[in-house]
Amino acid sequence: MRCFSILGPSHGGKTTLADKLASLEGTPRRSETPHGLGVDFFDFLGETWCALDTPGSGEALAHAHDALMASDACILVVSPNPDEAVLAAPYLKAIEASGTPCILFVNRIDAPQGRVRDIIAALQDYSSHPLVLRQVPIREGDRIVGAVDLISERAWRYREGQTSTLVKIPDELIEREHEARVELLEHLSEFDDWLLEELIEDHEPANDAVYSISARVLAQNKVFPVMVGAASHNNGVMRLMKALRHEAPPVETLRERLAEQAGSDAATVSAVGFHAYHRQNVGKTVLIRALAGGLKQGAQLAGHGLGALQDPGSGKPAADGELAPGAVAAAVKSDHLTAPAVLAGAASLPAPGWTAAPTPMIARVLAPQNERDETKLSGVLSKIAETDPGLVVRQEEGTGAQMVEVQGPVHLRDLMRGLAEVFRIEVEEKTPSPAYRETITKKADVHYRHRKQTGGAGQFADVKLGVRPNGRGDGFTFEETVKGGAVPRNFIPAVEAGAREALGKGPLGFPVIDVGVTLTDGQHHSVDSSEFAFRAAGRMGVSQALGDAAPVLMQPIYRIEFHIPSVFSGGLVPIVSSFKGQVLGFDRDESAKGWDVFRALIPGHSLDELAHALRSATQGIGWFSRAFDHFEELYGKEADAIVRAHGDAAG
Repeated sequence: MRCFSILGPSHGGKTTLADKLASLEGTPRRSETPHGLGVDFFDFLGETWCALDTPGSGEALAHAHDALMASDACILVVSPNPDEAVLAAPYLKAIEASGTPCILFVNRIDAPQGRVRDIIAALQDYSSHPLVLRQVPIREGDRIVGAVDLISERAWRYREGQTSTLVKIPDELIEREHEARVELLEHLSEFDDWLLEELIEDHEPANDAVYSISARVLAQNKVFPVMVGAASHNNGVMRLMKALRHEAPPVETLRERLAEQAGSDAATVSAVGFHAYHRQNVGKTVLIRALAGGLKQGAQLAGHGLGALQDPGSGKPAADGELAPGAVAAAVKSDHLTAPAVLAGAASLPAPGWTAAPTPMIARVLAPQNERDETKLSGVLSKIAETDPGLVVRQEEGTGAQMVEVQGPVHLRDLMRGLAEVFRIEVEEKTPSPAYRETITKKADVHYRHRKQTGGAGQFADVKLGVRPNGRGDGFTFEETVKGGAVPRNFIPAVEAGAREALGKGPLGFPVIDVGVTLTDGQHHSVDSSEFAFRAAGRMGVSQALGDAAPVLMQPIYRIEFHIPSVFSGGLVPIVSSFKGQVLGFDRDESAKGWDVFRALIPGHSLDELAHALRSATQGIGWFSRAFDHFEELYGKEADAIVRAHGDAAG
């Protein structure tokens, strides 16, 4: 079985193209996973194929990455509008990082909004690989009615819903066709000495030889050929499928590429796990592709026996019970398998770094509607995180509530639907509170006496304490200058422990940071003094002193790294300013052509709105990672509002 993935932005026609390719010779078998990955099985010219139709939302980019793990080659579906070339940038970035051979398909060419050469030029801004035109369109006025193949130099005229018909190259197109063919051959000659010599000596190379060179160059991932068509009308689809059949490399090439990226010997690699999800009454399901023979139920894979292998669509046992190299199947009752992962018989190897999902930008606290599901929710979210590479699960600071970090609102909606439909847990979501802190701005001294008599031994501890502001980031410090044993040495650690407890919630209602405490004097009782009493005195004394030391609210400031196409960098400056942030600068992204890494400092309470603003400003393409940088003082009405809204519940 041969396998390819179809990638591209939403509304580009990926699913239509997948359907047309799979229906060229009969009716395909299609299934779709809960994460939106379409899986089509079909036959073409005596071979069995699998097409992975990836979701186009920017929030599902991780699933597109994972599909490349199982793909001999891929098709990137792009718009005929040069102004929309930037929408293909995230996919070009992922494809180049993965090393997957790729064919670009300019879809909806029947309604072009620019010349094909302009489209390619716009796309080239985001590709380190040369984009090489393989076809030139045949025009009649403003309409594109066919295409000329630049290798065979044969022309086809489109027929609505049918296979194109062979025609003579129009006279007015001969010069343009010759120009484009020369450009194609020159690109290919950069990777073949024989072809270079033929061109230098002004010989016309044989078409069969050029096809062979083109196939080798694609398999070696040297160039990205560009083809044109209109999937909804079945135009250009047969040419595209034939190019895949003749030029996409075999599964052995994928095995060698993944083994090299995983730092392993290709001989040890048996399969790849490329997609996972949960099904009601079935449990965890992992889609795997065999990269070698011998995979069947009970066989060792990733250190354990392999569970049942099923057809991903019907759920029936896999044909013949054993997967041939290249075959795709759903593994159930194999909870030890993960995705994405390179799978050897004895171990699961880490997925290559390029499969990593963009850092989630939106955080939400989830609370079950039914209290009985409180404990269950934690375990279920952990299970889902194993199968959703774009999801991060953790606990909210302070409350310990379940918190998820998701790629965006669509991702959140899908998560909540899965919780309800598969695991029968209805949840409500809310925005988490930023991790505010407070500190003090001046010194304060306190004399605190803890005395309690309840019959029998009493409690007595007397302390004199001073609190002072520490430098930013210096944290808590404790000193003592007690003389003459006024506070016995064995009780001093208890005073420090009490002081630490007092910092858990300050006068404004938040944890207190960057404070120094000094124990200067005190008294004790030979019978009633104890560690407990001095701990209570330390806690209450420091709490009282903090209120007299001019407490101030501290807001968290995060260092943000935006990953965006360069055309959007200028638009980030006003966005950062609108959130009272500070621009730090930007650099070219060395790992991806046409991308920038833009850095800024942003207040923590703005991150949720920042995610929406970034999506809007970059057409859903940009994303950011964040890391806590420091706390910063916050005054005025804004601080007062935060204290009123959050202070009572903090700590």
